[in-house]
Amino acid sequence: MRGKHLSAVLVTTAAALFTTAATAQEVILKVSHMWPTTALGHQQLVPWCDKIAAESNNRMKCQIYPAMQIGGTPTQVFQQVVDGIADIGWTLPGYNSGRFPSVEVFELPFMSHKAETTSRALWEYYEKYGQKDFAQVKPLAFHVHDNGQAHNSKRPIQTMEDFKGLKMRAPTRLTNKMLAEMGASPVGMPMPAVVEAVSKGVIDGYLLPWEIVPSMKLHELTRYHSETAATEPALYSAVFVVAMNKAKYDSLPADLKQVIDANSGIELSARLGRAWDDSAAPSREVAIRNGNQFNTIPASETSKWRGIGDKIAAEWVTEVTAKGYPGQAMLDEARKLVEKHRAQ
Repeated sequence: MRGKHLSAVLVTTAAALFTTAATAQEVILKVSHMWPTTALGHQQLVPWCDKIAAESNNRMKCQIYPAMQIGGTPTQVFQQVVDGIADIGWTLPGYNSGRFPSVEVFELPFMSHKAETTSRALWEYYEKYGQKDFAQVKPLAFHVHDNGQAHNSKRPIQTMEDFKGLKMRAPTRLTNKMLAEMGASPVGMPMPAVVEAVSKGVIDGYLLPWEIVPSMKLHELTRYHSETAATEPALYSAVFVVAMNKAKYDSLPADLKQVIDANSGIELSARLGRAWDDSAAPSREVAIRNGNQFNTIPASETSKWRGIGDKIAAEWVTEVTAKGYPGQAMLDEARKLVEKHRAQ
């Protein structure tokens, strides 16, 4: 009996030691994104990785692959996360057109006034309407960028007629629809392709937030910058998602899961949105120093454009309703949440 008791103690002790060793084993998270290391996205990711390393006592660390160094293209980032090629990826759902109808509502024209508050609204909206679309991953954050503006190499855009004949890049399906309604020729392409497209004359300009412009040196290629009035909602916004491979998350011990959970969700979403808001003025200053030309599109003009936004929103409701989503309820909820967080 004494021998059996001793054997049981040894087995229990060995199991405990094995569990402790497994728990203490260092976890390396492969993190993939499309931006260069000079871009705001990468610069926001580094302190996030430092924070989860510190809070896990360096048991969980990131190995970051910027500018698609992990392989593939920007349009493949989400699937790389699903497949486990990357443990965490940061991308635009809109790069996979039609795959994520729920959050596309935040890419409708004139939805956002400020990235921080809209990103809070977006996370809250996801919890109600987006979980089915993103069931293959564990979302860590959803956010939008600072207000998108119109930049081109041909002329100032002061009225809708000024869009006519311009070949303009936009990042999302709905923004392409808006450009077509305004008379431009929309050209869809991932962000990394824009610099070459502008320099070779494939496109005349693009819709982008300010942060991207100097990081890609686009202010050296496009002279004219047309901005909506501060009192008006953004011409457009694009949705970003930071997503984690579900199996990787599920494999973590409980305390490391808590570290991830404490550093994700609505507060991370808001922090990322705020970083984009804060980036707009210094990024714009780079174009000012370059001697570029600026103009503000008056609110009286953009109020006419908002009719196009309403038309595209109605078409979006019809499209997603046909796919089995409660389209009108989703649009109403998104608008309500944007206003709720603006007022707080």
